[in-house]
Amino acid sequence: MPTATITPVRVLIVDDHPSFRASARILLESEGYEVVGEAADGAEALVAARELQPDLVLLDVCLPDLDGFVVAEQLTELAGAPEVILTSSRDGADYGKSVADSSARGFVPKAELSGAMLATLLA
Repeated sequence: MPTATITPVRVLIVDDHPSFRASARILLESEGYEVVGEAADGAEALVAARELQPDLVLLDVCLPDLDGFVVAEQLTELAGAPEVILTSSRDGADYGKSVADSSARGFVPKAELSGAMLATLLA
């Protein structure tokens, strides 16, 4: 009997800190995710999302050029829109209703990032 092949979730990591992008890549790849790209700001994220067509964008709320909530809205308007999960070094409560009112599937504090947490938000 053939075994079912599970296609890994394709992820684009968007964060202005190279060290966070690198550690998130290692963590997610070790948990079965396929990191297809990285972007350092909102403009790069939008270009990369169009080109790479990820299933999921892990998106920092605080970017140097655009507000992460604005980027999330623009990402979810793309054809074949990816799911968006916001992240920050700050606690989600710091953003009040902004996370709940956004087009993102949810929020994960950077310190709590894990494949399991993302899977829970995507379920």
